[in-house]
Amino acid sequence: MIQIIPSISIFNGKCVKVPPGDFEHPIEYGDSPLDVAQTFADHGIERVHLIDLDGARKGKVVNYEILQMITAYTDLHIDFAGGIQTDSDIRTAFECGAKFVTSASVAATERAFFASWLISYGRERIVLAADTKDGKIITGGWQRNTGIDLMELIDYYYERGIKYVKCTDVNLDGQLQGPAFPLYKQILAKYPDIQLLASGGVRSVADIEKLAEIGVYGVMFGKAYYEGLINLKDLEKFMQMS
Repeated sequence: MIQIIPSISIFNGKCVKVPPGDFEHPIEYGDSPLDVAQTFADHGIERVHLIDLDGARKGKVVNYEILQMITAYTDLHIDFAGGIQTDSDIRTAFECGAKFVTSASVAATERAFFASWLISYGRERIVLAADTKDGKIITGGWQRNTGIDLMELIDYYYERGIKYVKCTDVNLDGQLQGPAFPLYKQILAKYPDIQLLASGGVRSVADIEKLAEIGVYGVMFGKAYYEGLINLKDLEKFMQMS
């Protein structure tokens, strides 16, 4: 059954939603990142995608103390992303309790380096972030269009044993208009062994059910939860079947 993976985006120490690439107009949500994480844990959520937006913007891990606090006070498995550029950054993330690390920029621009992480830390702990806009890879907090073809990047790491791929259609993120179903079908048809994490556009439990039907491994979402379109009780059936 599909894994339920809510996201917590941190900017200036607060839980926020940032429109794609627009750090000047963050939408703040009231609870602290730790309070949100504890709420997820209390409702049976096992895995959370924690996004260090400050780190993504600055190109280095910034909010490691929040990561450390969440892993100290909950049993959540944290998939940490944002600003991981060096061996020191990835070690910091794991030492502060991250179970998984997701990388976009390094994976796109320093392929041999990212591939070495698969060997050093294991394919069970490293997630490729293949975030895309109009078929091209977007990095740096979705501020930089690399011009790299999405499927070409996935293909490169597929040949090198990548297991987890997180894919966001940036055009749909935060729009609450539904996920990129055709894109996910295309990826799974070409790379059936990949554990695909779908992100962006999720607006309802029905969307999650449809993602499960097409074979998506996990679904990441934020805005639909924070704005009350999805409640945690409605997700309990997925946790019970996982």
